[in-house]
Amino acid sequence: MLLTMPFLFGFYNMLSQSIEIRGADFVGWIHNLSAPDPLFILPIAMGIAQFFQTKMTPSTADPAQQRIMMFMPIMFTVMSLSFPSGLVIYWLVSTLFTIGQQQFTNYLIGAPARPAAK
Repeated sequence: MLLTMPFLFGFYNMLSQSIEIRGADFVGWIHNLSAPDPLFILPIAMGIAQFFQTKMTPSTADPAQQRIMMFMPIMFTVMSLSFPSGLVIYWLVSTLFTIGQQQFTNYLIGAPARPAAK
């Protein structure tokens, strides 16, 4: 995640300062990639996708840490309500590709073993 953070900050700055995409139509209800989603569909979809990604990711952490990790998609959803639509689209597509990659990996080598509940 640390390797992608500079790209995320750079993409955020590019979207908020780019003159070329300001006010340009994209798809459907998104009429400006540098403005937040007016209907909040993208942030909610991103939060749902991150929730499924968190559930799929194998974890050996203690239960308290797992509960905190389940809270992270909610926090990112709230934060992304004010992010530019282009950034949220990038994040959503990246999350969907990660889910697909994890599904494919689980198909090839099998799902990770879950620790037994105490």
